[in-house]
Amino acid sequence: MEITRTPDERFIGLPDFAFEAHYAEIPSGDGGLLRVHYLDEGPSDAAPILLMHGEPSWCYLYRHMIPELLSAGHRVIAPDLVGFGKSDKPTDPAIFSYAAHVAWMQALVFDVLNLQDITLFGQDWGGLIGLRLLTAEPDRFSRVVIGNTGLPAGSDETKLAEGFLAWREYARTVEVFDPGVIVNLGCLSELDEATIAAYNAPFHDAGSLAAARIFPTLVPASASDPAHEDQLRAWEVLRSFDKPFLCAFSDSDPVTVGTDKKFRREVPGAKDQEHSTIVGAGHFLQEDQGPQVAKVINHFITVTS
Repeated sequence: MEITRTPDERFIGLPDFAFEAHYAEIPSGDGGLLRVHYLDEGPSDAAPILLMHGEPSWCYLYRHMIPELLSAGHRVIAPDLVGFGKSDKPTDPAIFSYAAHVAWMQALVFDVLNLQDITLFGQDWGGLIGLRLLTAEPDRFSRVVIGNTGLPAGSDETKLAEGFLAWREYARTVEVFDPGVIVNLGCLSELDEATIAAYNAPFHDAGSLAAARIFPTLVPASASDPAHEDQLRAWEVLRSFDKPFLCAFSDSDPVTVGTDKKFRREVPGAKDQEHSTIVGAGHFLQEDQGPQVAKVINHFITVTS
């Protein structure tokens, strides 16, 4: 497996990102090792909040949520997916699959960190991967909050939204794939140049963009997708998951509009919850309303502990 690693100097002086870097080596799946980056803030003996990012962002996305979560005494873990942020980046798009991303995060969260009593927050691919972690070992999780994400299986009842289909076509065909500009387009607020540059910092050459460019095509879109059966099995687990489960979707995301309805209807732990709508936020609600999202998580932990 050919891997590229973003030079450390590209991450110097990023605005509002004075967090200590942590690294772990995990199996690559082909006999080698991958170095994965994660943030680990707050008391080491506190129950962890696991913040999972999506496409084409990295844990920088959570810089405005982490201080609010820490103020409530929580431990916060925010990994960079393989191919993103400060984590290693395989350069061959064929390396990446939904199953591989799940296995890599299982190796970090379960095997290396051995997290228990987890509160999961996942957005975009952070939800698709995070929910697969949950359904693989549900006893490790105490509660779930999801925002602007889904768990599609490619069948009729999990049909992809038109907004997502448009985004997938864009990612496939656009000549210049610019993660910072893409994140900016997914926000209601206008990001400044320094923030846009921070989202581009991990991607130092064409090879480092392999994961970001291929990710949209890995979302199951039909019953013939390689992840279809795994997704159906995950939904079977979710249909028996009775621990607290909260939807906190934004009011202005065309990519995942309406996908919360299935969770509210079919996950036992989501029934009778006071689900939140994050007002004034686009797809990247962590950018538009990060402190507010963190307050929702803090409150949910308080009322369900």
